[in-house]
Amino acid sequence: MKTISIVTPCYNEEASIVECVETVRSIFRQQLPDYKLEQIFCDNCSTDRTVDILKGLAASDPSIKIIVNSRNFGILKNTYNGVLAAGGDAVLLFLPVDLQDPPELIPQMVRLWEAGNEIVYGIRAEREESAVLKFTRKAYYRILSRLTYVSYPPDAGDFQLVDRRVIDVMKQIDDAQPFMRLMTFDCGFRSTGIKYTWRARKYGRSRNRLSHMLDQGMNGIISFSGVPVRLALFVGIIVAAASILYALVVMLLTLTGHVNTFRGVPTIIAALFFFGGVQLFFLGLIGEYILAIFNQVRRKPLVIERERINFQ
Repeated sequence: MKTISIVTPCYNEEASIVECVETVRSIFRQQLPDYKLEQIFCDNCSTDRTVDILKGLAASDPSIKIIVNSRNFGILKNTYNGVLAAGGDAVLLFLPVDLQDPPELIPQMVRLWEAGNEIVYGIRAEREESAVLKFTRKAYYRILSRLTYVSYPPDAGDFQLVDRRVIDVMKQIDDAQPFMRLMTFDCGFRSTGIKYTWRARKYGRSRNRLSHMLDQGMNGIISFSGVPVRLALFVGIIVAAASILYALVVMLLTLTGHVNTFRGVPTIIAALFFFGGVQLFFLGLIGEYILAIFNQVRRKPLVIERERINFQ
């Protein structure tokens, strides 16, 4: 009997936990009876009754496993740590506890996985959220898709069912700032997508604040694209070249008497533009090395765990 692992991060989700567990359990009982379920809840140091509810559920159901962090390490690291702990033949990288990504798609994803696709990803074709957020997300993922060296389909999130072989490759990627939705595509393998509607939250409000979303967005671009740093370098070259051209033009106009200014002012302006361009050039160049060093030597644990429950 093959095992399907489902990773669910949570933080102060006491209102959603029971419904999430019962929904997933019902889907496996009715539509996936030939598969064993492993659902891993990764708690990011909740301050409500989330952990107590999870412990009560896990006490009577060994398929429910819990990782409790010592503090809040952010959703990306928290989720990825759960993925690394998953032992299934296939792993659903992310199922939100509020079920915004529909668990009803899991049986279809399993069938596509059994058909030979090592990565089955969800495509958020529609979103039940404000027009501003919808536009911003769509714009970001299209920019990310164009900037990154990875072949990444826009609107694909972490709602992906991936084969054990992909998980084993991901474990070999020593990344201090994991960005899973691109890591899977970076590994290669066969993939296919399923379109769906990303639903609005049923209980409470999202704990993923704007500052966190901006940080996650920058992490995705920096981790999988060298374009921003190289853009600074090219801008520096262009500005430096433009300043030299400007200096030549001003010098010619001054010598021919077409410009009447205080002596030295054109030189100062040209010098400011020139050295500004040179500084951008070298900052971009140094940034290349700093980025490479940063990604290699800044080593910390992904998360620090307080306890694990139902892991052997």
